[in-house]
Amino acid sequence: MIHSQFDPTARQLLANAAVEAKMVKDLSWQQIADAAGLSVAFVTAAVLGQHPLPADAATAVTELLGLDADAARLLQTIPTRGSIADRVPTDPTIYRFYEMLQVYGTTLKALVHEQFGDGIISAINFKLDVRKVADPDGGERAVITLDGKYLPTKPF
Repeated sequence: MIHSQFDPTARQLLANAAVEAKMVKDLSWQQIADAAGLSVAFVTAAVLGQHPLPADAATAVTELLGLDADAARLLQTIPTRGSIADRVPTDPTIYRFYEMLQVYGTTLKALVHEQFGDGIISAINFKLDVRKVADPDGGERAVITLDGKYLPTKPF
């Protein structure tokens, strides 16, 4: 049976325990995703409390992390999503994404609507990729791909 969370506390506590186990075992998110057999972005989000995992993936993740069967069951519940409190984020990395949306959010909206019409980009039918590439001017650049299905608004 599928179960849903109404309070994010249980998943937050599990995320804390999972991150602690990840550190103790010196694992990468990619290694955890490989055990789950799913993408690194999806598994990371799931372990951090933003998605449910399928039963086999939840079992594989908790076994790798040394967590119990209760943790595997909890990883399968549909969480209360949203990892940023109702205020401007203070973590510098998360804040920069917030800043990017503050600066480019209306631009993204205008370009999406011009190219697709009235609708949204799905965060349900969605893929995320993060890559590190060399910067021709020296250093490194982050290439972040947000790949969501376009869902048109339908009159009713």
